[in-house]
Amino acid sequence: MIMEAYCLKCKEKREIANPQAGFNARGAAVTTGTCAVCGTKLYRIGTTPAHEGLEKPVVVKTEAKKKVKKAASSSSAKSKKTTKSATKKAVSKPSRPTGKPLVIVESPAKARTIGRFLGKDFNVVASVGHVRDLLKSQLSVDVENGFEPKYRVPNEKKDVVKNIKNLADGSKKVFLATDPDREGEAIAWHLMESAEIDPSKTERVVFHEITKNAISEAFEKTRDLDMDLVDAQQARRILDRLVGYSVSPILWAKVKGKLSAGRVQSVALRLVVEREREIDAFVPLEYWSIHALFNPDGSDKQYRAKLVKIDGKNLDMGLENETQASALVGQLKKAAFKIGDINVSTKLVRPGAPFITSTLQQEASRRLGFLTKKTMSIAQQLYEGLDLGNGEETGLITYMRTDSVHVSTESVKETRAYVRERYGESYLPEKQPQYRTRAVSAQEAHEAIRPTSVNRTPDGVKKHLTRDQYALYRLIWQRFVASQMNPAKLEITTVEIEGVTNKNKYLFKA
Repeated sequence: MIMEAYCLKCKEKREIANPQAGFNARGAAVTTGTCAVCGTKLYRIGTTPAHEGLEKPVVVKTEAKKKVKKAASSSSAKSKKTTKSATKKAVSKPSRPTGKPLVIVESPAKARTIGRFLGKDFNVVASVGHVRDLLKSQLSVDVENGFEPKYRVPNEKKDVVKNIKNLADGSKKVFLATDPDREGEAIAWHLMESAEIDPSKTERVVFHEITKNAISEAFEKTRDLDMDLVDAQQARRILDRLVGYSVSPILWAKVKGKLSAGRVQSVALRLVVEREREIDAFVPLEYWSIHALFNPDGSDKQYRAKLVKIDGKNLDMGLENETQASALVGQLKKAAFKIGDINVSTKLVRPGAPFITSTLQQEASRRLGFLTKKTMSIAQQLYEGLDLGNGEETGLITYMRTDSVHVSTESVKETRAYVRERYGESYLPEKQPQYRTRAVSAQEAHEAIRPTSVNRTPDGVKKHLTRDQYALYRLIWQRFVASQMNPAKLEITTVEIEGVTNKNKYLFKA
């Protein structure tokens, strides 16, 4: 079982290396060790399986220390203690209820952008991600009673929950504006549960882009919490825990310590292993192909062509070895060549569908060299909003975690108008192109990843973006605009070059 504790140096939870179970001076069960990343000493309170069998120390109660003799000194000490306590309380003092409608989102950046759109009549706060999770010191799933999960508010989130509860209690209306997916729906539910927010004054707000119009429209179309989505997220979280906690110990025993298994990664690892075994079992076959450079009479250009036929027989697999190839090259040098047929054909290349999360990650890796983590981090910045020089932050793309290629009617209309004006009517299809979502479980209420407005061209906003932000935004913008255009027409010219010797006929194609 992997143990974690908050590391003061890393400023986040880290795995405890070399955990040692024991008890503190008050008799409470503790686990000590070092941070697996930086080596800082870690300390965690709570009983674990490692404490089983350990003898709990007997705690001897001692009398209170004798009071200070001098009254003046006692008064001074009391004064200092009071001042220190008051100072500490002032630092951790929660926000005061304002009576304004409360809007809760996940990230501070998102809160700032939405707060500017809504104005001073709303109080917008951030939960900074999840506020509740399964206990990490145990399985936290009751497999004997309907797989009931056991949740806990982490220590580092208790002040956040307390602050939100305080604000919610003082507000007549609470809007849960977390992300528009299963995870966001679950965060909204956990907020209601942990902060004890009254459901009768709570509404769910969903939007797929952070623009002023989208936010205004979302607040006009609020809904109740979707418990089907919440249950779907809980089921996935419980499966993650059951698989990880059950399989990981087997890895530690059979392979190596500190390895982890999971619902997704273990299956993916099997696919990788199976493919690697296929590669190892592959028997390579040697083959050679022959290419030639031709200079047509009266032309300074050279054309590269490939030998495809000898005496009318196709060379599908080429030549078996270098000896064969070298002998044939010698014969070809004696041949007389002439241009045979010239064929001109047209090929249509259909545009790709608008990006979903996986295709964006793949294309950003292939064309920009971005790692998946970097792609998603930059996409988050583009989604949450950036200052475009007018003093207000605006979201440049729609929500970046999606498996749907669906796009809104308004965005299509705007894009078609842009293409008509910029490129001409001939670049527009008669009807909107239709793309099918491959994932069976795709959430069709979501949109594909697209620019919030195609009129915000990459070059138009370039000076307000970092180099990486610009590169990713340009990739998303170009993909979406192209997806609403006619297929590209490619003219392909194929030239056949015939060669003849005393014995054979040869055919090259360029």
